Amino acid sequence: MLKEKLKKQIDKLDEKQLKKIAEFIASAEFQSEVESSTHKQDSTPAQRATEFLEWVSQLPQSGVSLSDEALSRDSIYEE
Repeated sequence: MLKEKLKKQIDKLDEKQLKKIAEFIASAEFQSEVESSTHKQDSTPAQRATEFLEWVSQLPQSGVSLSDEALSRDSIYEE
């Protein structure tokens, strides 16, 4: 039932929205793989770093970052 409802909603989405859905699905699949990994506790720091970098590569790359003003210490602390 839910699957059919989601299919209908997906059919109405534009390309930009579909890309976001695809990124979310990829992220969810990767997270599921990491959680089900039985060797996670036995993995080396290098293996954990590789898994982390793979996870980061799945995140959306919007290119949006904070402005210099937002990062400024003056904007964080009021005098």
